Amino acid sequence: MKLRQWTTVAVVAVATVAALNTVPATASRPYDPTAQSLGALGLRHGLHVGTAVNMDALNDAGDPQYRALASSEFTSVTAENVMKWEVLEPTRGTYNWAAADQLVEFAKRNRQSVRGHVLVWHNQLPAWLTAGVADGSISKQELREILRKHITTVVNRYKGKIWQWDVVNEAVSDPWDTPSTLHYKGFWAQNLGPGYIADSFRWARAADPKALLFYNDYNIEAFGSGNPADDKTQFVYDMTKGLRAQGVPIDGVGSQGHLGTQYGNFDTLQVTAALKKFSGLGVATAFTEVDVRSQMTAGVQAGNSEEINPRLQASAANFSVLMKACLAVRSCLSYTVWGFSDRYSWVPDWFDDPPEGLATIYDENYQPKRAYQELKSDLILAGPPYVLPRSTPRPRR
Repeated sequence: MKLRQWTTVAVVAVATVAALNTVPATASRPYDPTAQSLGALGLRHGLHVGTAVNMDALNDAGDPQYRALASSEFTSVTAENVMKWEVLEPTRGTYNWAAADQLVEFAKRNRQSVRGHVLVWHNQLPAWLTAGVADGSISKQELREILRKHITTVVNRYKGKIWQWDVVNEAVSDPWDTPSTLHYKGFWAQNLGPGYIADSFRWARAADPKALLFYNDYNIEAFGSGNPADDKTQFVYDMTKGLRAQGVPIDGVGSQGHLGTQYGNFDTLQVTAALKKFSGLGVATAFTEVDVRSQMTAGVQAGNSEEINPRLQASAANFSVLMKACLAVRSCLSYTVWGFSDRYSWVPDWFDDPPEGLATIYDENYQPKRAYQELKSDLILAGPPYVLPRSTPRPRR
């Protein structure tokens, strides 16, 4: 099925929502797009600019600025952690919905769309599940039924409230893994085989006919060798093509966009080409977890501007490359940063040898960085004929 191009509907929706975020121009006060939020500027193109939300930060009464920016700067939100399985069902059969429900209500109050993250992943699983499989008390047949029940329960809970679901996350290995030939990795592939991917999409679709269902992964921003043995983007492309051929209801592919300034990364045209190739399969695309980390050398930590400035400039360039590519391809529906302030970034906790940081678009004091300004300028300056409203897909049956 090709993406349905509901241009008129998209333009009306964009104009309606953008109007809510725009101060009318007058003779004494001309229109100033730089005063608009990233989210409002994105809606000019039918593009949702979103953020992952840290619920502890959102609920911190001593830090009201986090909530203020999360509610006003973005038009979509993603649960950073509170929709992951270990949080939702820490004890078998007992769900804790409070934090996830709160995020959904927060989005509703602020007229934001929600990306559901994540239904199936090999990390952040509850201990009762992994331990049961390890000691044999949960059989492979029972495990498959547990997975089906989890997907069905969670998607049913939020039916009609989630715009995009990350159904399966990070199922493909990396060239530096063992073996180096790319393969399906992790807990679910090891215990159920790769067929769990198609099953998961079918179960999610049965639970919510209207949500858009995504496969989500990192290091798939551009194609490399084109050999699925060592080119992860090619492997994911071939996987998506195969799922579509089987009639699996996969609606989109999410590229996480976790980048680092110490790497070569890609230019805009390389990323655009990858998005267009996935679009050719009839699926939507999105950047789902964008951040750009830098090594925190002794000079950076000491405040040496000669080391800090090149990193901030390189970070801005990488954020901008992904945004421009997304704007250029109508199937790219959303651009989500993985947290917006260095104060709450996951990067320093995860990358500590050597230490890394500076990964987001605001600093620890909520001052916008060069990356923020470049994203804003990309959204302001883009327009027809090269940038058009998004092409809206119908969820697949």
